Amino acid sequence: MAPLIGMLFGALLGAVVAKRKGGNRLDMAQYAGGFAIIFGLIGLFVAIYLARAAVAA
Repeated sequence: MAPLIGMLFGALLGAVVAKRKGGNRLDMAQYAGGFAIIFGLIGLFVAIYLARAAVAA
């Protein structure tokens, strides 16, 4: 669940950043894709950490 939430948040954030920089729709899509990948990976690592911490406890 964390990677999906991270990807959605990253896509929204990327689109906002591109819009503020004066980008067009393609720029917004590229930023959204890049941010979604980055935040999805961060979410994946968070999910792995939480799963391993639950098993260790």
